[in-house]
Amino acid sequence: MKQMTLQRRHIVIGAIAALAAVIAITLLMKHLFGDADAKEVETQRLAPVVLAVRAPLENAITLTGEFRPFQQVDVHAKVAGYIRQIFVDVGDKVKLGQVLAILEVPELNAQVMGAKADIRRSQDAIRRAQSEIERAESTHQAYHAAYTRLKQASEERPGLVAEQELDDSLAKDKETEAQINSTRAALAESQNQLGMAQATLDRLSALQAYSHITAPFAGVVTKRYVDTGALISAGTSSETQSQPVVQLAEWSLLRLVIPVPESAVPMIHLGSVVQVHVLDLNRDFEGRVARFADALNDETRTMHTEIDVENPQNIVTEGMYAEVKLALQGNKDALTVPVQAVVQGGNEHYVLVLDEQDRVQKRDVELGEQTSATVEIVHGLSENERVISAGQSDYAIGEVVKPKLESAPTGASDGQTGARK
Repeated sequence: MKQMTLQRRHIVIGAIAALAAVIAITLLMKHLFGDADAKEVETQRLAPVVLAVRAPLENAITLTGEFRPFQQVDVHAKVAGYIRQIFVDVGDKVKLGQVLAILEVPELNAQVMGAKADIRRSQDAIRRAQSEIERAESTHQAYHAAYTRLKQASEERPGLVAEQELDDSLAKDKETEAQINSTRAALAESQNQLGMAQATLDRLSALQAYSHITAPFAGVVTKRYVDTGALISAGTSSETQSQPVVQLAEWSLLRLVIPVPESAVPMIHLGSVVQVHVLDLNRDFEGRVARFADALNDETRTMHTEIDVENPQNIVTEGMYAEVKLALQGNKDALTVPVQAVVQGGNEHYVLVLDEQDRVQKRDVELGEQTSATVEIVHGLSENERVISAGQSDYAIGEVVKPKLESAPTGASDGQTGARK
């Protein structure tokens, strides 16, 4: 019995020892192969990836320009004289035709009075010539009637009237007829003198009207050059540099002048509505492309373009800077990836994508529209595929990597051209 009990103990101990050995070997194998798998996972490199998504692709350019008055002019005097009264100062708003200043021109006033006197003298000469015509016509009628009677009597009874008497009567008839023509010529001369005097008066009156200096358009007085009593030379004089009275600018409508680069010139169209952002006011206004030079500057390779901006409340002033965003072209539903995700070499364009097992695969693609941040994929890629976005040369085809999803940039391009002067 003792021997059988001892054998059982040896069997149990052997079984326990075998089980312990199996457990030890299992733990050792698990430890060895588990660490190898972990090391393999740890050796997989991180790869930054983005999803190919559909988004609006807009290619736009932001240009900076400066506001200028729609009209600006130095108002000069047409005639020379002294400033008798000036009604405006810097900052005053004026209307079209409003009197800005009045000149005192004594010499011109005297010339106007002389021209009026010439007109009255010519009118008197006309009346006198008309009276002379009437008198000459009456005298001619009397002499003509006398000559007619003498001639008739001479024809009925030859020898009754002496030939000398008949010739004298004919001479008187011709003389009075010539007198009529002379007085008529004098009347015509007087009428011409009246016309000349009237033209002189009209010219002087027009010059006299220029003594009232008026606003050529509605605007704001930006400069005042003279004061009351100042002597102003005529603005038409070519011998002297005339001094203006005031400077007037129209601010209710402004011109925003922007330089459009050569690449964007084909996209500029007259009448296009654009949004204008005024930097100093941090406000947006609506503008319209009104005019452009239709020619490039040889030095800057830009085209002079003007945008009209309504400014009824005079919020915007001359010299302020503003930004205009011009949309060049775009696609509302484009399959896009970041520009740096596409590898370009010569005529070849490709991307590196990850399959379901996170293996790196090469994919040739065809590109479409492109902005500064994103590019359109026309063929070769599907939506939501994972694309490696950077360091493509570091990865081998077929390599298993650990993806790290990054956010893709927006599809709008916001290039900027134009600098403050």
